[in-house]
Amino acid sequence: MLPELFQNGLAWNGVFMILRDALFKGIETLRNAKIETPDTDAGVMLCSVLKRDRVFLYTHGDEILDDSVLNRFFECIALRAAGMPVQYITGVQEFMSLEFTVNSHVLIPRHDTEILVETVIAFADSCRDTGRELHILDIGTGSGCIAVSLAHYIENCRVTATDTSEEALKTARINSEKNGVKEKIAFKKSDLFENLKGECFDIIVSNPPYIPAGDIKDLQKEVRDYEPLTALDGGTDGLDFYRAIIGGVPEHLKPGGLIAFEVGINQANAVAELLDKCCHEVKVVKDLGGIDRVVYGRLKKTDMATPQK
Repeated sequence: MLPELFQNGLAWNGVFMILRDALFKGIETLRNAKIETPDTDAGVMLCSVLKRDRVFLYTHGDEILDDSVLNRFFECIALRAAGMPVQYITGVQEFMSLEFTVNSHVLIPRHDTEILVETVIAFADSCRDTGRELHILDIGTGSGCIAVSLAHYIENCRVTATDTSEEALKTARINSEKNGVKEKIAFKKSDLFENLKGECFDIIVSNPPYIPAGDIKDLQKEVRDYEPLTALDGGTDGLDFYRAIIGGVPEHLKPGGLIAFEVGINQANAVAELLDKCCHEVKVVKDLGGIDRVVYGRLKKTDMATPQK
């Protein structure tokens, strides 16, 4: 039987509810819970439960849904109404046109991070004429969205992806298999460069924790209460991980190699100043909203081209 909350005021067809009524009730529940995008979220979750695309919802509104589907859908609605992100409910998130498994052990991939991936891909393309394999390090891989995307889109590369969380690494491995790049990525448990002694890379990339510790309490409920704190907390000023990673660049980045970061709002200048201490050609890339999103530089000048903005 359905929870009593969802049995009132609906058009029933026999002992079942039709798709349209279930969707409308889900939307209404999310709207009453002050969820910002109730229509989209309810639609995504119903598609996930049905294993159908969005078009199916529009073309099969009168289709009868059985109790098992309804119960699962309204369980999802209840979780979303409580604040859980849709991606954790459905277990998937699209990133760089690839599908990633996500869970509470990893940060949900954001489309803003695609700017970071695209910056690295541009640099890799500029190196193509050398014919050599690029060795890329992704620090704090989380779901593996950066490492997997780079392995997928850069033909001649191998990637080392690190994280301090075994559960995150497990998730990243699943995503490497899911997207057909398992053989191109080595996953290592490592706190920054701790377990990378003697290794040197052509590219180091990271989307590190960068939220100032004092600001975490003011984050959206979906982020503050559900996403892993270790993927958010960047220390007092949000720059702790940038300082630590940049400190290891001279030892672990090849001359002419690229170091690229995602940064938070109003952090680009500070991160650029940190990079200036060991890198040349330090630049900032804005996201589609005009916000400074990526800061990158090169260890020293070589004959390799600079990635295009």
